[in-house]
Amino acid sequence: MSEILSQVRDHTLWITFNRPQARNALTFQMYEGLATLCREVPTDGSVRAVVIHGAGGKAFAAGTDMTQFRAFDKAQDALDYEARIESVLEAVERCPLPTVAAINGACTGGGAAIAGACDIRIATANLKFGFPIARTLGNCLAAANLARLASLMGAGRVREMIFTARLIGAEEAQGCGLITESLEDEDALMARAGELADTLAQMAPLTLRATKEAMRRVSAATRVEDADLIEMCYMSRDFRHGLEAFLNKEKPEWSGT
Repeated sequence: MSEILSQVRDHTLWITFNRPQARNALTFQMYEGLATLCREVPTDGSVRAVVIHGAGGKAFAAGTDMTQFRAFDKAQDALDYEARIESVLEAVERCPLPTVAAINGACTGGGAAIAGACDIRIATANLKFGFPIARTLGNCLAAANLARLASLMGAGRVREMIFTARLIGAEEAQGCGLITESLEDEDALMARAGELADTLAQMAPLTLRATKEAMRRVSAATRVEDADLIEMCYMSRDFRHGLEAFLNKEKPEWSGT
């Protein structure tokens, strides 16, 4: 069974994260599949919008599949990972068509990063959005990812969200502009996603494309070097300990080393 599905219906490309048994935790194959779909989406008018969502009714995507981190044994592994994720997020941002994240339930870690890179986000009332890494793994977000979040939610809210490892609900997410609409349940969410895609399909494609790219360039202009910070976290004793504690469903004991 494919971990990522795609289907064109009524001028909309529907992309589905398809690991419901793992709350759609993202494998490298899923990341690359998403990037490829966004890069290769047709611009001949046959497709006018993209909707991204998760299968199973419980999660959009619950972050990166953490078992993949066990192979990290040198700083370059961490730098390559963050560069890889940034390449995927840039592919979503650079997609020439408008993208809608239809978020049902949990949207954390890499899933939250992907949603943040989309143009429009709508969610169910049971949304749980965030990056609980200060409680779980002890790693960090790349500066470019933080910049995206700050542009959506404000720098102060991003700091507080990550520092406290809390997850944001639908009411707060809508209040701060992270999502534009909160829907009652998954059926209502998917129906609204289809309606929104139909609306976008009627708009001037070049206007949407120019707006997307201009806003991406503004965001990219503020990005900074962060390799030293990534290495500090991913190569730490705390990260290795936090990873194993999480996978074994234990509470980590942080040492700051």
